[in-house]
Amino acid sequence: MSGRECIAMLLAGGQGSRLGCLTRNIAKPAVSFGGKYRIIDFSLSNCVNSNIDTVGVLTQYKPFLLNSYIGIGSAWDLDNSQGGVHILPPFVGEQGGRWYKGTANAIYQNIDFISYYNPKYVLIISGDHIYKMNYTQMLRYHQEKKAEVTISVLPVPQEEASRFGIITTDEDSRITKFTEKPVHPDSNLASMGIYLFNWPVLKKALIKDEVDSESDNDFGKNIIPMLLQEHKKLYSYSFEGYWKDVGTIESYYDANMDLLSAQPEFDLFDTTTRVFSNSDILPPQYIGEKARVKNSLISNGCTILGEVINSILAPGVYVGEGAIVHNSLLLPNSTVSCESWVRKAIIGEHSVIGAYCSIGIKIGTNPRQAGITVIEDNTLIEEDTLVEEGKNVYRGSVA
Repeated sequence: MSGRECIAMLLAGGQGSRLGCLTRNIAKPAVSFGGKYRIIDFSLSNCVNSNIDTVGVLTQYKPFLLNSYIGIGSAWDLDNSQGGVHILPPFVGEQGGRWYKGTANAIYQNIDFISYYNPKYVLIISGDHIYKMNYTQMLRYHQEKKAEVTISVLPVPQEEASRFGIITTDEDSRITKFTEKPVHPDSNLASMGIYLFNWPVLKKALIKDEVDSESDNDFGKNIIPMLLQEHKKLYSYSFEGYWKDVGTIESYYDANMDLLSAQPEFDLFDTTTRVFSNSDILPPQYIGEKARVKNSLISNGCTILGEVINSILAPGVYVGEGAIVHNSLLLPNSTVSCESWVRKAIIGEHSVIGAYCSIGIKIGTNPRQAGITVIEDNTLIEEDTLVEEGKNVYRGSVA
């Protein structure tokens, strides 16, 4: 097939275990975010907004919901016959079937897919970050530097640097050192997990890494250090804007709550860089005569008969009469029945909070100092049940 300039490979197979019960049954990129979206929407939308029309989505853990959500990619205008979006799970080859062993191995197992499109450049991105980015600008920078690999970076607080791959550069932004999650970081310049490779360089590195029996088959741990040792031209690309790794309950909750600020740093309403999603066709929201709603995002299909303050309601949520929802995230098709209250909690998809329940922090507690209560998808909390703050409630563990 004629060569593409650039294609994207989107890593979306992670379990996201730090999100607790939110990802016990679905992959992290499929988790609801900001009401009408799912986390993967942001990376897919970035591709569309950057005119990248060929995207391979590498899935593995609990892929059903994610696969069905992406479909043929029409929601993101990625259903064209010359490229489009492709779901790429592990498959049986000449050496039998096997799971993706690491990020690099996942790309290695799909060398034939990339070679079919014969691109000049391959963009490696993740499906579990919240951000808006024009990859075209990164590609131009890569070309101007005559780089072989470019890594998107941003500064992080020094005390958080040990959570990331940390990069050291010279005065020309050429990378001189890369350390994956160092105990004592010597820089606060963090990799965003966005890599742009010249395809021949990437292909050779993947093949070499695959035959190394001691390798973790990971980009941060193995591929990038290998290319540095080989004196390849690796450059950092400084990103300026909002970027959030929503890999923990706290960061996921905080990123959602950021959207409710008077002037949110991450603006969902910016029409110049739209975020697309595969939303269900639902009726308008209904807010009852006695309902009270303040500083909240309310999606289509919601029915509110009670009180909702400083919260985000995903599509199809029901809040009954006399119910109180404060500082909380109600994920798709969840229900809070009459006279129940929910405070600083995340209620999973299709979960039902029965009548007269108390979920989360007590009345009068400062939300900033309290823990986050999380209810797993498809959980029934029977009426008159108390679930204390900071609990992770798995389906069947509360009766």
